[in-house]
Amino acid sequence: MARVKNTRTANGDASVYLGSDGSWHGRVTVGTRLDGRPDRRHVRGKSRAAVAAKVKALKDLRDAHGQLPAPGQRWTVGSWLDHWLHVITQPRVRASTYAGYDVDVRVHLVPVVGRHVLANLTPEHIEQLYRQMSLAGSAPATIHHVHRTLRTALAEAQRRGHLLRNPAAIARPPRQPQHEIEPFTVAEIQRLLKAAGERRNSARWAIALSLGLRQGEALGLRWSDVDLDTGTLVVRRSRTRPRWTHGCDGTCGKKKGGYCPQRVPVRGVTDETKSAAGRRAMGLPEQLVLLLRQHQAAQLVERERAGSLWTDGGWLFASLLGEPLNPRTDYTEWKRLLLDAGVRDARLHDARHSAATVLLLLGVPDRAVMGIMGWSKADMMLRYQHLTGTIRGDIAERVGALLWSPESPGANGSGRLEIEGTDHK
Repeated sequence: MARVKNTRTANGDASVYLGSDGSWHGRVTVGTRLDGRPDRRHVRGKSRAAVAAKVKALKDLRDAHGQLPAPGQRWTVGSWLDHWLHVITQPRVRASTYAGYDVDVRVHLVPVVGRHVLANLTPEHIEQLYRQMSLAGSAPATIHHVHRTLRTALAEAQRRGHLLRNPAAIARPPRQPQHEIEPFTVAEIQRLLKAAGERRNSARWAIALSLGLRQGEALGLRWSDVDLDTGTLVVRRSRTRPRWTHGCDGTCGKKKGGYCPQRVPVRGVTDETKSAAGRRAMGLPEQLVLLLRQHQAAQLVERERAGSLWTDGGWLFASLLGEPLNPRTDYTEWKRLLLDAGVRDARLHDARHSAATVLLLLGVPDRAVMGIMGWSKADMMLRYQHLTGTIRGDIAERVGALLWSPESPGANGSGRLEIEGTDHK
């Protein structure tokens, strides 16, 4: 059947016609393909009115957004997340970052929203996912981590033209309670340092409390990163959390690869620092240099005792056989230190908050604090530096001295403030 009733817009960017197959067809120019040819989309229907409505919808989308989702593969949320995770992201991010993305995608996202067509995913679909996670017992922090992962993945899909908008940027995750972090007081830090002095690797905790190194940064230090003569330390890498896979083809009977007698590591011992700002040099207090010299002598004794069993990796903080410390073991030792020192329970990362607060108490300039702490953004100052009781008390004293001191400008004997040029009765 020949085409009939062919209609075309004035500028030639759309047409509706009856095809030889008996169906109505429409074609709309929505932009330009990567090869420079016009990007002309096709729609089909049983009636002219139905096709005309589809053509108008395509034109409205084009005019509203300046583009349409790129033609080609019909992505589902699951297929896009798999492509984003393994092809786009894995070669570009740190191993620990990739591991976090992998859990979010594999455990939380794909099982619930993976079958949705990518272009049809709505903010309501995503909010329903968050509700299901919350009802299943997921912590708000976990849901927010999943939210950030999905938002990042969909932003990349939007950038490449597979989405017109990012529904994860519109969806609202549940409110995350803000827990006020109370850094250690100077007295608590002194008690921790005293208790650490009676333990193996005592300098490990002195570095955490005085310099504020992240756990991975401290455990990734080698002796080549420390110059005790000049009193300097350079952070160059970060210790990763060990991860293992089976090396026995699944015949050992163990559920997790870490328990396999022939286990094989799936990630390196160390990785890059969290950011470029994390690679930094800093000066060491004289007392810390002394502690590190004592630690070096103690490690040499352990090395002699281990003999041929010693693994020489040059680690600043090592096991009794010279191997790098496991982050989980390190965290357990931290908890034991808190008990021994009689100090309230706290996260290991709170030692970093405490170090930042000490720098605030000492009046160290902001730029210097950023360099010492390894921060790439200035707004990190607000997250890590806390108004402790000491600082609040100092501010109160200054306000009181200004407003109520007899010697203050504008104050009279009755305690009233007199403001020049005004008459207050």
